[in-house]
Amino acid sequence: MAKQEGGGLSFHLLGPFEAWSGDTRLRLGGAIHERVLSSLLLETGRTVPVSRLVQVAWNDSPPATAAHQVRKAVADLRRRLPGGSDLIVTQGPGYRSTATTAELDFLEFGEHVHEAARAVADGRHSDGRAALRTALSLWRGRALSGSGSDLLESVAAGLEERRVAAAEQYFDLRLAEGEAAALVADLRDLIAQHPLREPLRGKLMLALYRSGRSAEALDEYRKVRELLVEELGIDPGAQLSGLYKAILREAPELGLDADESSAEPRRTPSETVPDRTHCTLPHDLPDFTGRRHELDVLLAAMTHRARSRGSRRIVALDGMGGSGKTSLAVHAAHQVAAEFPDGQLYIDLRGFTPGEMPVAPGAALHGLLRSLGVPGERIPEDLDGRAALWRAQLRGRRMLLLLDNAADAVQVLPLLPASSACLVVVTSRARLVDLDGAEWLSIGPMSLADGTLLVEQVLGAVRIGAEPDAGRELVRMCGQLPLALRIVAARLRNRPRWTLQYLVDRLQDETRRLGELSAGDRSVAATLQLSFQAMDEEHRTAFRLLALHPGTDVDVYAAAALLGLDVHATEATLERLLDVHLLQQPELGLYRFHDLVRDFARTLSCPATAREDHAAVRSLLGYYVTVTEAACGVLFPGRKASAAAIAPYDGALPPLGTMSGAAGWFDQEQDGLIAAVHLADREGLDREAACLTRNVVFRLNSLGRFNEFRDISRVAVAAARRADDLPLLGVSLSSLGVVCWKLGHLDEGVEAAQEGRDVAAELGDRRTESHAESTLGLLLTVLGRHTEALPRLERALDLERSLDAPQAEVESLSNLSTLYMQWGRYEEAAAAARQALEIHRTLDYRDNHVMVLTDLAFALTGLGAVEEAHEHLARARTLCDVSSPPADVALVLALSADIGERLGRHAVVKGLAERALALAGAGASPTRQAKTENLLGRLHLRRGDVGRALSLHLHAYEIAAAMPYRAEQAHALFGLAAVRTAMGDDKAAHQLRAQADELLRSMDVRVRSAAWCLSG
Repeated sequence: MAKQEGGGLSFHLLGPFEAWSGDTRLRLGGAIHERVLSSLLLETGRTVPVSRLVQVAWNDSPPATAAHQVRKAVADLRRRLPGGSDLIVTQGPGYRSTATTAELDFLEFGEHVHEAARAVADGRHSDGRAALRTALSLWRGRALSGSGSDLLESVAAGLEERRVAAAEQYFDLRLAEGEAAALVADLRDLIAQHPLREPLRGKLMLALYRSGRSAEALDEYRKVRELLVEELGIDPGAQLSGLYKAILREAPELGLDADESSAEPRRTPSETVPDRTHCTLPHDLPDFTGRRHELDVLLAAMTHRARSRGSRRIVALDGMGGSGKTSLAVHAAHQVAAEFPDGQLYIDLRGFTPGEMPVAPGAALHGLLRSLGVPGERIPEDLDGRAALWRAQLRGRRMLLLLDNAADAVQVLPLLPASSACLVVVTSRARLVDLDGAEWLSIGPMSLADGTLLVEQVLGAVRIGAEPDAGRELVRMCGQLPLALRIVAARLRNRPRWTLQYLVDRLQDETRRLGELSAGDRSVAATLQLSFQAMDEEHRTAFRLLALHPGTDVDVYAAAALLGLDVHATEATLERLLDVHLLQQPELGLYRFHDLVRDFARTLSCPATAREDHAAVRSLLGYYVTVTEAACGVLFPGRKASAAAIAPYDGALPPLGTMSGAAGWFDQEQDGLIAAVHLADREGLDREAACLTRNVVFRLNSLGRFNEFRDISRVAVAAARRADDLPLLGVSLSSLGVVCWKLGHLDEGVEAAQEGRDVAAELGDRRTESHAESTLGLLLTVLGRHTEALPRLERALDLERSLDAPQAEVESLSNLSTLYMQWGRYEEAAAAARQALEIHRTLDYRDNHVMVLTDLAFALTGLGAVEEAHEHLARARTLCDVSSPPADVALVLALSADIGERLGRHAVVKGLAERALALAGAGASPTRQAKTENLLGRLHLRRGDVGRALSLHLHAYEIAAAMPYRAEQAHALFGLAAVRTAMGDDKAAHQLRAQADELLRSMDVRVRSAAWCLSG
């Protein structure tokens, strides 16, 4: 089944279970998640009770918490799957999947099988065969292989039976069409999986007999008879025995004649070519595989053109080298040959043939005329004369002309016939835009399913089935390029001791990948080299430099920075590379290398190009620093522009005037920007690395991508040290301190913030000093070192007020409110939050506004003003959207649920709590996650769900203790004590409260522990 385009969901059960969103493989969790989802999908549209899902997940040995774990798995699946809440709906005692036929490969398989049955019943055997071929192509191995569930295995057995039945019908149709020899290998592969299935053995015997291999057919009967006796103690059935006897006497009803005794497939009457026909087409590939969509489009274009009455009929295929254009064109030409009774001519124009010059038009015409039987002495010497004679020879004839491997339109135009009854098919690596009236079809890499099937056709289903994951990874490593796939399949076939995984491991090394993709005269690198050599020097240089870009996609502005051109000249260059299929265009305005093309392009850089390459990278990084600075200015108003540590880029920038435009640019470029920081680090461009990091982390922080934030912050600190640039070092350390708080790396964060503060103080950089002091105060707060944290935050506020930096002041007041709240000083916590809220009236910084409202709600809860806290949280929720940091939103929702429960607004509590828990786990911020899970644990205990409360508080304690976040450790311990009390274990509850009280004393918290716990 093809993955859904445009980001649609698709689920593959005909093989190891897979879920895809467009071209992205989805990670669903663990085995339990996959079993639950598989069960729901297999019964899509029907409600599956939780009890049945428990049995699917654990067979006959479910744990005591099985039902809870199933519900948790469903919640995880809803979060991980795009549109998951709509895909899996709660209904009665269980859940129901709403997946459609287009999303499920086993339903699509069934539709194609039914379509085949209707076609055969109507006498349309070729349509039936095509439908069955499509149905069988959806299988990637045994259905749901490796699921580990007894129930799913029983369902898989039923699906496998349907597969074999469809395969048997498919083989019958092919046998009826005379394809005996081509079937032998396929039948042997399927028999290896089902050795006792007599109908399959019978078809193999018949195929061998009709291929002139009677002895092998009889030996096949001997083997199956011995196997049946040994395994089951029975002899073959009457049908197989009758076939054996018929082969012994060479019964005429078996259909063997002189034509069928050869290894060549028998032609049906519709495929028979009259003797008078001139046919020079190459042989069709016996194992041509996949390309169903492209073949259908091509055949439709060819047959439509054959019926039309235009003055010129041309169908042209273009695509990168190795994409299989010639194989597809030849395959299609054989299928429509009967529509051109006067002949089918083929010529290789050698536009991209190693070691040879393209065929001149005059030479091509000479060869074509001789193919038609024109004597050499009658062929004119000049090009115009030959073209005129060629057109005269074709007048009134219905012929198909396949012009393969064309270099350019100049080579093709003289070969075009004038006759409207002729069809011309052209293949080329470039789109020949001068061929007016041509109907174009661009050929890209194969689909993953087609690529896997191609390798399977060469190696056999058994070998692929033994390593299905490695087989798919091998196809991906080859970029799904047919030439590369045939090369690796040939290597594996000739090396039976090699596993698929072994070759995958060899291909992991990008520096040797192209060397691995060569066999004899066939080489991916050599194929790409021909396309490269066909370009002029300007485009060759551009091709090499573009490969220096560290991201997947590049837009025209970044490309202009790399190439040192203006935007218009750059776009023209990119479009030229696109025309010759050395670049791809995933969407308008973006350009991308095929993986193998990128590998090849990177081999072109060498010591002789090092200076030019380094200058191009420096220019690209300067561009990214300049444009991220501009984008941050739009997205984060009030943010102070960074000092100019590097010269600004003076080329064109993308339009970033609106917040949506700046956010969209960041989202498009984000992974490439992170890669650019590492590129700068590798190239020794230390100032560029640190400056770019300063801007990129602002957006990473707002997206909650804290691990990447930390990684590039560490790179920036090291780069600033190497550059001996104290201002950049202070800023980089300050950023590192922030993300260490987010991730709970508290000791590293304190060290970074202290050093950053000292560096800033030495330089007199009061803005960076204030930020470092505020961050240090927050880190010390989390560590429970309140008396040390307070003066740090007060110092930060003094500096920010003297600098008139309201946004920074708000952040420090928020941190101060957190400190007072955690300290049990609720009035002061509320006062700090109200000050921050008042300043926010003059600011437009949504994420900080959300957290200030939440700070105030926490403080008001501590004071018992829950109604007012509820009002502030309602405002906070209205400010949140999909771009808000997930961990922050989780905290807002968890506190909202807690307060909603206290106020008796039970209808909304469950939904808020579930969303909060899902976001907390996805937010990558353990400090927020511990706080959120403690809130939710307390909520579930009040609602009577003791088991859920226990697991939440335990997990929160583990997270908090690892940092250590002593306040949340204490919250978790109080929560666990309350759970133990509810369970009747007063002794354990007393011990837990004693541990919590000890933590409170270490933090100098002077309110009663019970009141502190309820407020926080």
